[in-house]
Amino acid sequence: MNKKIFETKFKGRKLTVEIGELAKQAHGAVLVRYGDTVVLSTVCVSKTANVLSDFFPLMVLYQEKLYSVGKIPGGFIKREGRPTENATLAARMIDRPMRPLFPGDFRNEVQIVNTVLSVDPDYSPELTAMFGSSLATSISKVPFNGPIAGVKVGRVNGKFIINPSVKELEQSDIDLTVAGTKDAINMVEAGAKEVNEDDMLEALMFGHDAIKELVKFEQKIIKEVGEEKMEYEVLEISDDLKQRIYDLCKKPFDKAMRIKDKIKQYEAIDKVKEDTITMYENENENLDKEELNELITKVKLCLADVEYEVFRNIVVKEKKRVDGRKMTEIRSLSTDIDLLPRTHGSALFTRGQTQSLSVVTLGALGEHQIIDGLSPEDEKRFMLHYNFPQFSVGETGRYGAPGRREIGHGALGERALLQVIPSEEEFPYTIRVVSEILESNGSSSQASICAGCMALMAAGVPIKAPVAGIAMGLITAGDDYTILTDIQGMEDHLGDMDFKVAGTKDGICALQMDIKIKGITKNILKEALAQAKKARLEILKVISKQIKEPRKEVSKYAPKTLTFTIDPLKIKDVIGKGGEMITKIILEASNVNTVTDMNAVKVDIEEDGRVIIYHTDQEIIDRTAQMIKNVVKEVEIGKIYTGKVVKVIDDLGCFVELWEGCDGLVHVSQLSDKRVEKASDIVSVGDDIIVKATGYKNGKLNLSRKEVLVKDKIKDKKNKK
Repeated sequence: MNKKIFETKFKGRKLTVEIGELAKQAHGAVLVRYGDTVVLSTVCVSKTANVLSDFFPLMVLYQEKLYSVGKIPGGFIKREGRPTENATLAARMIDRPMRPLFPGDFRNEVQIVNTVLSVDPDYSPELTAMFGSSLATSISKVPFNGPIAGVKVGRVNGKFIINPSVKELEQSDIDLTVAGTKDAINMVEAGAKEVNEDDMLEALMFGHDAIKELVKFEQKIIKEVGEEKMEYEVLEISDDLKQRIYDLCKKPFDKAMRIKDKIKQYEAIDKVKEDTITMYENENENLDKEELNELITKVKLCLADVEYEVFRNIVVKEKKRVDGRKMTEIRSLSTDIDLLPRTHGSALFTRGQTQSLSVVTLGALGEHQIIDGLSPEDEKRFMLHYNFPQFSVGETGRYGAPGRREIGHGALGERALLQVIPSEEEFPYTIRVVSEILESNGSSSQASICAGCMALMAAGVPIKAPVAGIAMGLITAGDDYTILTDIQGMEDHLGDMDFKVAGTKDGICALQMDIKIKGITKNILKEALAQAKKARLEILKVISKQIKEPRKEVSKYAPKTLTFTIDPLKIKDVIGKGGEMITKIILEASNVNTVTDMNAVKVDIEEDGRVIIYHTDQEIIDRTAQMIKNVVKEVEIGKIYTGKVVKVIDDLGCFVELWEGCDGLVHVSQLSDKRVEKASDIVSVGDDIIVKATGYKNGKLNLSRKEVLVKDKIKDKKNKK
């Protein structure tokens, strides 16, 4: 294909697509230019498919190249390594709206790779990559029921903005990413500053209107350069097999699904499947291994279909839930705080069979996370980390670095709680929350928000308001649908939507929506948001009974702080050559041998002159502060001071320390109003004497005792008169 260029204006900004010049061996490749942001999106599909697999092997990559923002990677190796957290979240954000739109029986491996080549922070590389991923797939031979697109929505001074700039986003009370097709929304990711449900719904619809424009542009390109879609191998299942398994398993599945306890319920469902598979294995033991394997795969797929249909009948037709709850009913809740005596804050939140233990740690501002990525933001002081061990669902499995799911759940919790975190000036700490999921049966990310909120309050973090989260579900059957409050594992697995809403009593702080169908309507969104608000307020009442507001003081094991300001020009004096002065202050004030000692005081000095001192011992904090103030304190010429003699040189005079780190010379001629032969005739080391600051000579401070004595004599004469 010869190079083709397509251009459009999107909300006043130039959007250009180039096809046919780069990555020509990929099955689909587009270079997307959005302002100065440039992303190459490619797609490749395997020639063969594992039709016996029960999942679609889609991989979406988002590769951040630091040259795109003129940076050299940090560290020893000086090249990009494992994906950053932002890159992982960006890849997930692209995967989520695209995955449901591939054919359900498609099993060829697909890899979508986005390489970020140039970045203008005001022109989102993540959304550019999403647009490129959709378009590259749509013009390729890969079967895909798109295209899709995504936009960011902000709101400044009450006005909605599509794809706001970095500056506009800082002023915005909404940070919403929404994706979908021309017909419906199918992915939402949002942070918000306690925005009400009606405004959020309006923002979602405003974003969808913009998505339609982008999809229209994609369709124009697809029409001109799109390839014919490939034929792909599918596993054919006879109607007789489907009907037989339906007749065999419908009632046993129905009975098993109505068991309220998760473990017993899953065991009963597994028993139905195992018995059916065993029956078919026994009936067909004469088949060779490959034929039997294929048959059993077909049986498993039929079992999944029956399970899916039975579940839907219970929820949508009967308007019942498998655990017996009402559609809007939340599972039983319990809370606790201060479980861990030595941590800075801890809380336990249990909802049904989902349980989060969240722990807060407070550290110095200097312990913030450094971000080596493409974003203008290069550090953050609030973090929420989410851990999901296998024992939480009664299983064994891999343990190691956090996966995409754990990173995504942690980011959602962090986004929700960030909206109520106090500013650096209000609370000068780095704050880390860790959510340990101890038990899981749906919505563990929202449990993390609830437990994290209580742990923050228990730690004495002055959050603006308590935050709670709830997960909503959607079950459809034709045009009929049911919205579920507080979905559990099976409702998530077999349902059509996972819609998570977190917020305070006054409004929404975070949203996340993933769906398995093509999209959902405005009415469904409105109903889900209203139902979620009601549930959120119920949970907030339970949280408030446990802990009503943040504690007034931090834990005795958390570092105390003292903040004051010095002249920014004096920072270099406090730090000293090669850090010599600040090291001396830390060692002496803390009475330790190394600055890495656990008992060493921590000192953060900001560029604006703010000094923040951290330690569990207030006396050490005060001593450190005084030593720093002594370094920056300036002598006022003409002022009288009381100082201590630290050195005597008979023919020169004596050196007097006015305060630690500041001394000056009293020349022998300035020791008395009479002639002095030897300085030691007048003073000794350790004497406290009163002196006047008379000026500097060759950078050294000169002091005079003589002028104080003369002044006192004149004063005495006046008093006698």
